[in-house]
This record gives sequence, structure tokens and C-alpha cells, in this order.
Amino acid sequence: MFDHLHCRTVQILMTAVLGLLAGCGTQGKHYALKGRVVAKSADTGQLTVSHDTIPGFMMAMTMPYPVKDDRGFNAVQPGDQITADVVVKGNANYWLEHVIVTDKSGRGSVSATAPRELAPGEKVPDVTLENQDGKTLHIAQFKGKAVLITFIYTRCPLPTFCPLISSEFAAIHKELAKTPEDYKKTHLVSITLDPSYDTPPVLRKYGLAYLQDDARGFEHWDFVSTTSADLPTLATAFGLEYYEQDNQIAHSMSTVLLAADGTVAKSWPGNEWKTSDVLAAVRQAETVKD
Repeated sequence: MFDHLHCRTVQILMTAVLGLLAGCGTQGKHYALKGRVVAKSADTGQLTVSHDTIPGFMMAMTMPYPVKDDRGFNAVQPGDQITADVVVKGNANYWLEHVIVTDKSGRGSVSATAPRELAPGEKVPDVTLENQDGKTLHIAQFKGKAVLITFIYTRCPLPTFCPLISSEFAAIHKELAKTPEDYKKTHLVSITLDPSYDTPPVLRKYGLAYLQDDARGFEHWDFVSTTSADLPTLATAFGLEYYEQDNQIAHSMSTVLLAADGTVAKSWPGNEWKTSDVLAAVRQAETVKD
């Protein structure tokens, strides 16, 4: 889902996939996948696979897949070559079934251990960030506020991943803005996983799309990048798996809430959390003494 593609390629991919999904029946459609596992997350139940072209569905790329095959998921390790069925059902739902390991010789060439996510009460690394206006930021400067943080990148092509998370953040931002006290005591931060492409002007344009072209929203919601050297430090702290190869990115998803004292209050892996639940947690985190 998270591939560095030229704009025209992204358009073609989205058109093909959305057209496919619109035509899926109640049982879903099945496509044959063949590739190499580059990451495995027990927390999210996902395998990230660098796969060949899937005829009739998707070009060759590296992307994460949910797995509905406990036996196959338990058997596979990063570095394995696998075959599997990609099952696609309406509303952009998809997963892997019938996962079979065909070659184990690559085990050990890829780390099998997922990053350890920070536990409640711990602090995130205070690396240098640059926002959509080119200003230098540090997470520590938001101490005293509840801070909701997630990862995105502006060229993410499929609607149920980065665009979905950004839309949910937009809904949270809009709801918090209804109460001046909530607005004052909270802040949102979206961190790009594509710092070489997502420059401040690109992030500003992206952010405005979710702020209904109201730049005043940047006072409450920053879209930021960090250096390529610091990005792995942040990703590890957030329990985020990401993989880069041949100008592509694949990554898991993580959203973390910091309490007003600057420590982790709660986290949500993946993209299936409810906006109402996160909003309630944000409001509760406002009350933590710093």
C-alpha cells in the first residue's frame, strides 16, 4: 500500500484497485500472490510482502497484508518465500489466506523481531522535526498538552491507509475545535515517512486538503518531517515497522497519544480504531498533571 510511485503510476493503481473493489461480490475475489516476506507483526497480524505482479489485481510492489490464516501466519518468518491467496472484498477490505512457505533459506536475512513500542509512562525520543511552514519543532515543546501522533506519507495511494488516518485526524481536529478549552490543551502531529519527497511545501498542501483550506488549523495540527537518520529512532519508539527498497516504502501503522506530562498515555496499532474512542482518550489525557 505504501509505495513510492510516480504520480501517473499512482493514478493508474488507484483506478484499477478501486474499480476492482467496486465489482467484488459477497464472497470476495481471490488472486494468487507469490513473494518474499520482509516483515511480520504479531500485534497487527500482518505480513509485509515484496511480491511479484498479481495478475488482474496489482503490479509488483512491497506492501503489508492482514492475514486470516493463523496456521500459515505462525509458520512463516521474515525472509521466507511464500505463496498465498489475496482475498479482496467490497469497501477496500483485503487479506491473505492459504499462506504456504515455499523456501526458508532466506531466514535470518531479515530481522524477525518487531520494534518494541514505548509503554505507557515512557517518553518518545525528542528528535528535531520540521513542519509544513519550515519551522523547527520538538515534541517536548508541547508538554502541558495532550498530543496525538501518527505516521503518514503524502503519496500513499490507497484510501484505507494514510488518507483514512488523516481523515480521522481531521474529524478529531474539527471536534476539538468546538470547545476552546479542548483545543487549547491538545495538539495533533502527523509525521511523514517520506522526508525526501515530503518537503514543507508538499506537507502544507497536503495538510490544507484536510483542513478545508483553512491555514489557521496549522496552529493545532502540524505535518512534520524529520531526518532520514532520526526517522528509524521514531519508528522504533512507535513500534512501527517499515521497509525501504528500490524507491518503495511499506509500513505498518501506529497512532500514539501523549499525556500532558509528555509520556505515552495510550497507543493504537493499525487503522481500525474508532474516532470516538481516540477522542475520548485525548480528552482524558488533557487532565494528566505535568
